Amino acid sequence: MKKWVAMLFVLTLMVGACSQEETVKVNDDVSKDNPSGDLAPLSKKTKVVIAEDGSASGAGFYIANENGYFDDYNIEVEFATFANSDDMLPALASGEVDIAGGISSAAFFNAIAQGIDVKIVADKGHNEKGKSYFTFVIGTDKQDEIKDYSDLKGKRIAVSGEHGVDDYIYQLMLEHAGLAKDDVEFVLMPDFGTMLAAIENGSIDAALNIEPLITQGVAQGIHVRFGDATDFAPEAQIAMVLASPEFMNEEQDVSLRFMAAYLKGIRDYNDAFKKGEGKDEIIDIMTQYTALKDAAVWEDVFVTGLDPNGEMFIDDIRDQYELYKKNGAIRGEFKFDEAIDTSVTEKAVEIIGEYEE
Repeated sequence: MKKWVAMLFVLTLMVGACSQEETVKVNDDVSKDNPSGDLAPLSKKTKVVIAEDGSASGAGFYIANENGYFDDYNIEVEFATFANSDDMLPALASGEVDIAGGISSAAFFNAIAQGIDVKIVADKGHNEKGKSYFTFVIGTDKQDEIKDYSDLKGKRIAVSGEHGVDDYIYQLMLEHAGLAKDDVEFVLMPDFGTMLAAIENGSIDAALNIEPLITQGVAQGIHVRFGDATDFAPEAQIAMVLASPEFMNEEQDVSLRFMAAYLKGIRDYNDAFKKGEGKDEIIDIMTQYTALKDAAVWEDVFVTGLDPNGEMFIDDIRDQYELYKKNGAIRGEFKFDEAIDTSVTEKAVEIIGEYEE
């Protein structure tokens, strides 16, 4: 009997040791003793190249860099400047850059459909309900005659592009207003700044403009906000974080840590602009990295919506694609299941936890 008890005791010790070894192996990346408080730093400093154009939607990158979240994981970021998001795609697919921001457009979908291999991984910009940073404005002298969306009939409306998210929001507005395309005059005006002058001199009646020009135009008495884009496009996905396939597949330790740092930056951003916590510090960072250098204006602008868990409105991305396709702007077939990969974002959230509103 004593022999069996002794054998049982030894067996128990062996099972326990195996379990402990397995636990250590599973949690090898996670240590509360690390600067980040979650994932261990990379064993050697690793550079990650981010394609950015200084837009406000890059807040997560800027804040994570300045607040040391990348450093905590032994990641060094380098910002590469590109003229527009379309130019970023070939560099991203080739691995010249690791991360970029993408704006939804037919050109974007076509590039991927025709072989430019990039992954859509997280949110990088959407409108906050009732506080759209990308919305319609009308001239201050038009307020008495344009009181509802249907009143835009017969008016000249400036939009910055065709077959892109601007055009998508414009067409949703027309549908919401019960207007046909021929009921209004579409004015293609690629430069948002030019829209202010055009409204001021009366050559257009309304425009789909963007912050901080919206707030600046209001302050100068040039235009006023007209409704809010979330009235008719409550879940428009305006920009996305894109990753090179090499970065996603061959450098998973790096990409996971990068995403955790990015989300921490976005959470600081949300804490500042939604809760008022550390707002001065975050505004200081935003003035360093973006074209809006006036801290006082940051107090008034409707800021870019950035999801603290990186979640996107994927159904809306599909809706945008279908609209571009309906309008004959799509060439080739865009494979959503291959192009959209949120696994690294979801795993990062599992590790750092859900954001508390």
